[in-house]
Amino acid sequence: MTATMPAGVATARDLVGPAIAAATERLSQDVRPVVSYHLGLAGLDGQPSRQPASGKALRPALALLSARAVGAPAERALPAAVAVELVHNFSLLHDDIMDGDTERRHRPTAWSAFGVGPAILAGDALLALAHDLLLEGPAPQGMWASRCLLAAVQRLIAGQGADLAFERRDDVTITECLDMAADKTAALMACACSIGAIYVGGPAATAMALAGFGAQIGLAFQLTDDLLGIWGAPEVTGKPVRSDLRARKRSLPVVAALTSGTDAGGDLAALLASPDPLTESELVRAAELTDEAGGRKWVEAEADAAMASAKDSLGEAEIPDDVRAELSGIAEFITARQW
Repeated sequence: MTATMPAGVATARDLVGPAIAAATERLSQDVRPVVSYHLGLAGLDGQPSRQPASGKALRPALALLSARAVGAPAERALPAAVAVELVHNFSLLHDDIMDGDTERRHRPTAWSAFGVGPAILAGDALLALAHDLLLEGPAPQGMWASRCLLAAVQRLIAGQGADLAFERRDDVTITECLDMAADKTAALMACACSIGAIYVGGPAATAMALAGFGAQIGLAFQLTDDLLGIWGAPEVTGKPVRSDLRARKRSLPVVAALTSGTDAGGDLAALLASPDPLTESELVRAAELTDEAGGRKWVEAEADAAMASAKDSLGEAEIPDDVRAELSGIAEFITARQW
């Protein structure tokens, strides 16, 4: 499946990129090289990157659109968009350490290049910097935006904690997995979809409708991401093929397969219970069993259902038609990435 990047996302990346680079200049000299490398602003040698390896900028694009949704110019919400992206990268820095991932965006992860300690501090610095940016904004909107982001971070941490706990259990349920995804991924997406409107002082009802839309596309995003974690092409994901199976992650396709009551699900459970590292042939077999047990089909159906709910929430929001179309385009992009 092929997806085309919405024009609004590319525009947001062009707008937010320089603002992020400027914000990182506030960081200490010890932390800044790690942050700059992780964000793709510099290489391992500290020299500026000619072609920055930036992320997709989905969350900043959503934040800017939420400001436009309440009639404000996108530029007024730039600090909010930057803050959301900084918090997203705070979570990525820490996630890479917890998951033991050695590659992100086709480069060594920050912790594998600089060490665990510096990468943890870099993530902490991004979290603090994000709230500095918001609290420097207009009062009381900047404070409200900061509280919105803090609430999302609290849920993100809870979701990540559950994700780690699942790795030590063999009785994880689908409901628990969906709750974890709602916290780990959907909460920050919901914040991104509403924080711009909050930061510029938009109506609370509109911000809430946008948050509902964001929660559903965030769930669809995580569902799709879990598919990519097994069947995604490395050139798209920036990670080795079948990386989630290699790590024995209790991702949504795996849990759906394990709880399916099928022979394939039972065979998958036995394979994953092996104490030895899975060989390449075993990883291929695990992916096949997950598919045979219905894990892939179930996740695809759930992603479609989340998208339908997102469209319902968007339809209830009183926003300009062009903004509605752009938000819908980003939502479609989220579930149309390649694998």
